[in-house]
Amino acid sequence: MRVLDIMTMDVLTTSPSASLKEAARTMVRSGVSGLPVLGESGELVGIITEADFLEREADRSRRRLLDAMLKDRDSVVDAETVGEVMTRDPVVIFPEASVTEAARVMAHHHVKRLPVVGAEGKLIGIISRADVVAVFTRPDDVIEDEIREDIIRRVLLLEADSIDVTVKDGVVEVSGAVPTATDARLLEELIRRIDGVVRVVSHITFDVDDA
Repeated sequence: MRVLDIMTMDVLTTSPSASLKEAARTMVRSGVSGLPVLGESGELVGIITEADFLEREADRSRRRLLDAMLKDRDSVVDAETVGEVMTRDPVVIFPEASVTEAARVMAHHHVKRLPVVGAEGKLIGIISRADVVAVFTRPDDVIEDEIREDIIRRVLLLEADSIDVTVKDGVVEVSGAVPTATDARLLEELIRRIDGVVRVVSHITFDVDDA
């Protein structure tokens, strides 16, 4: 499954010149925790999240305390626009990427959402952790049908019932015989790539070792 298949396309956005209060109101009113920031030509220039607001407030409190101690209140500068606090050059992903890749990018960069960009950096959607988690709630019987029909029958060109397949809580167990060692490796690898598969336990044997 690709990012394109599960991303949200109707994305709320903001601009660098928008006020922080305006952005905050939009986030609270819509129940979202982040807004992509678009430039004048619609290109993605940043993202503002709850974390940016929290960091700003923490920094402001710290600076105000230091200013009071130093008796230098004129040095306090409070950000007023999205462009002043947004995260520039956010981590993005392309629509053709797999959901697994999106999950890997989120985990590596410790982010909760990824803007999805197309040609010339234009925003076309957004994918969140919740979207990725939803993929892994696919029913076991749906996963089993995909293994039998798409992999065993259409890729390996075997009868759908020629391999024993059981799926429980996303754990796939397969047993039976395939013509070659390559077929055995291909079967296991393609099953791993199916959305919702947690682990593969293979008892597959083969007639010819063509490795």
